[in-house]
Amino acid sequence: MNGSKDLMRVSGLQKRFDNKTVVNDVSFTLAPGEIKGIIGPSGAGKSTLIRCLNGLEPVDGGQVWLDDIELTARRADLDALRARIGFVFQDFNLFTHLTVRRNVTLGLIRVKKMSRRDAETVAERELARVGLANKLDAYPAELSGGQQQRVSIARALAMEPELMLFDEPTSALDPQSVGSVLRVMRQLVAEGMTMIIVSHEMAFIEAVADDVLFMVDGAIVEEGSAKQIFHHPEQQATRAFIDGIAAAMVGDIENQATSA
Repeated sequence: MNGSKDLMRVSGLQKRFDNKTVVNDVSFTLAPGEIKGIIGPSGAGKSTLIRCLNGLEPVDGGQVWLDDIELTARRADLDALRARIGFVFQDFNLFTHLTVRRNVTLGLIRVKKMSRRDAETVAERELARVGLANKLDAYPAELSGGQQQRVSIARALAMEPELMLFDEPTSALDPQSVGSVLRVMRQLVAEGMTMIIVSHEMAFIEAVADDVLFMVDGAIVEEGSAKQIFHHPEQQATRAFIDGIAAAMVGDIENQATSA
């Protein structure tokens, strides 16, 4: 990996649960500043794949490299590597007994060994960045789903990661909250953050992704630019998936018009 321009390289990744293979020989590279979208039907292995990329799930085969360090090595320092990779979960994973401010400062104090004062300065900056400067002393239960997700984004950004991983960040949100989270993510794209995004928000992936992976049954069926995947897919499975999404969107619009 030495001398490579890639920030991350994934080679032959395998993950099994019992006797079922959920990630099957997945390989790809990620350049600094690249936005990679991962799409596919439910159960395709997308979330498991992204959890393997920072050691949240141990792998059964293959390798993941960050720069010239192998994350999948037996003695890899996962805490140090996770400090370089931000992760945003679909279900927020906030500490409900801590304020918004404390949720963001916790990692800074424990992992980066910052003083409380310095950590609070960083937390205030990052919470303002996601539009929550007025929620520092609120508890998660007092926030909407979209606000909680923005806190989790701020928490990840506070660690100053080189790479952000998003695992279905809007799947648990109502439509209004989805918009607020996607606006923050668009801002990160504009700032040049390197990102891997697992999402069912196809319009968003098409708009921001440089490269898109389409997965079925744990394997990458097709990889290409957003334009290729969404408008000129080469594989029948990809075409069927994209056509199905388009048909569902038309149906939703017709239903809304009928009920209006």
